[in-house]
Amino acid sequence: MSLGRRNPRPLADALPSAIAPLAPDTLLGAVQAAWAGAVGERLAAQASPVSERDGVVTIACRSATWAHELDLLGGQVLEKVRSELPESDDLRGLRFRADSTDR
Repeated sequence: MSLGRRNPRPLADALPSAIAPLAPDTLLGAVQAAWAGAVGERLAAQASPVSERDGVVTIACRSATWAHELDLLGGQVLEKVRSELPESDDLRGLRFRADSTDR
C-alpha cells in the first residue's frame, strides 16, 4: 500500500522558492538576487553587491585588481545585470571598490 509519499527534493531546488519571499523589495535586493545569474558564479565569487544609493549599486571586490578590471568592463556588466532585472530602469549604474574583508 502506497502512502503517496514522494522522494525528497534536493535542498538546492527547494531553497530559491523558500527564500524568495524573504528578500527585501529594494533595488539592492534585486541586484543581489540577479548578480550570480548575470555575471556567472566565478565572478560572483570575487565581487558582490553591498549597497545602493540613488540607483547606483556598489560592488565590493576581493581586490583592487578585480575592482579595476570590473570598472573597465562596467558598461557590459551593467547591461548583463539589467537584463536579469524585471525593472532595470531603477539601476542607473555600478560602482566597483576593493574590499579586503572576507565574505
